[in-house]
Amino acid sequence: MKKNNQWEMKDRNYYLTNDMSPLTYTLASKHSRRFPLLYFDENEGYNREIRYATNQKSIFVDEQDGMATLEHIVFENGTLHVPKEKQNLQKLLSIYHPEKNKKYRELDVVENASDELDDLEAEFQALAIARELEVEHAEAILRVELGSSVSSMSSKEVKRDVLVFAKRNPYLFLELVSDENVQLRDFAIKATEANIIKLSQDQRTFAWGSNGKKLMSVPFEENPYSAFASWLKTDDGVEVYKSIEKKLN
Repeated sequence: MKKNNQWEMKDRNYYLTNDMSPLTYTLASKHSRRFPLLYFDENEGYNREIRYATNQKSIFVDEQDGMATLEHIVFENGTLHVPKEKQNLQKLLSIYHPEKNKKYRELDVVENASDELDDLEAEFQALAIARELEVEHAEAILRVELGSSVSSMSSKEVKRDVLVFAKRNPYLFLELVSDENVQLRDFAIKATEANIIKLSQDQRTFAWGSNGKKLMSVPFEENPYSAFASWLKTDDGVEVYKSIEKKLN
């Protein structure tokens, strides 16, 4: 809880989380069995009932006097502006409401600027790496997003699409570009497309394409190519990798 000497009197803005922006959204403004609105006061040692009333200084029912003029808390198009004159509503939303940081957040200009800077830096870094990627590595990354259609793309199409991917989703791109399993997974897919290895119809077993000899079983609920990529790093898998590599080349 913020202390009084830390509280700044100013206009405040709030927005719904998860990119929600309905025409209107009503946030619970009083305690009920359906929407519990309680705040545990550590100084008093008990839960205090919360209620937003425009004619009361406090949001706590046990500090409100006389008839309370209740009012809904309504977000319009996903946002809510609360002027500094409505201190009780601001404190309810910024300090006490149990749905804060769950259903909604308070807009923090400094924090948002920092987040935007992080996003821009990630985008610049991703684009710089994408420009220098070898086509084979770029194909491996794109295959995670586009699947086998990457195989029919020209090198220029691959370079273009990997740049677009890096710009649109820089964090995922940076994660994939440093994940060695992505390239091993792509290696396994290429080997399957070349019929060097075969994946059974139930996607539970990999075998040699030439004689059907079993190579490995796919663990339950794992992606078969991810499982094969991990297996290629084992002692048995390394030898299989070398053999497949010769056949692919």
